[in-house]
Amino acid sequence: MDATSDSDRPDRAVSRKVPCAITGRELSRKDLVLLEGVRPALAERIRVDHPDLPDHALVSRAEVARYRNQYVEELLRDEHGEYTELDRQVADSIANQDTISENTEDEFDEHRTLGEKLSDGLATFGGSWAFLVSFGVVLVAWMAINVVLGDARAFDAYPFILLNLVLSCIAAIQAPIIMMSQRRQEAKDRLRSLNDYRVNLKAELEIRHLHEKLDHLVTRQWQRLAEIQQIQLEIMQEKRRHR
Repeated sequence: MDATSDSDRPDRAVSRKVPCAITGRELSRKDLVLLEGVRPALAERIRVDHPDLPDHALVSRAEVARYRNQYVEELLRDEHGEYTELDRQVADSIANQDTISENTEDEFDEHRTLGEKLSDGLATFGGSWAFLVSFGVVLVAWMAINVVLGDARAFDAYPFILLNLVLSCIAAIQAPIIMMSQRRQEAKDRLRSLNDYRVNLKAELEIRHLHEKLDHLVTRQWQRLAEIQQIQLEIMQEKRRHR
């Protein structure tokens, strides 16, 4: 009994596999989809290469994903006139059903060097009220101390030449630090805008595909209802004939 049951298991496993109508590879039923269940635009794209496929043909999910990628690629090329790297990323995400949105803030912060983090911190502090208040306190204290000490003992007597030199050095150093921080902010904004473009483009294509799928399902539902009504009418007519 045990030997017979063990020998039957491979036969059952093989019998569950169905060949793909495109590749001919035998796959399990869960890895196959009906061609009539695919949205019309994608089904038409598949029939361009395989015109003899019937509606009840079983196609592997991998082939459906491949044709979905080709369909999106052709759609983007027709609408934009070109097929960029961003469009390819969107098409791949749709075909593989992956998420394309990402946190650009974390990705940008991970690639910053120690000098870039220091310059960003200095630029942030230089554009805050804490810097203005503390710098004003230092200036007032500097001038007050030198005025109180008088010209004989002051380390920077009026007109505060040393103070002017310090302020010029601070301004000369602060300007390029702020420019470096602004340049990295522009790079961060560019990453954010590219991510928004990919997300919006994918959402637009997914909504369009969803509308096509809904229209296809509604059409099929109406066809089935019409067939059911026709069968009911035929049954009623047969009953009348028998009477």
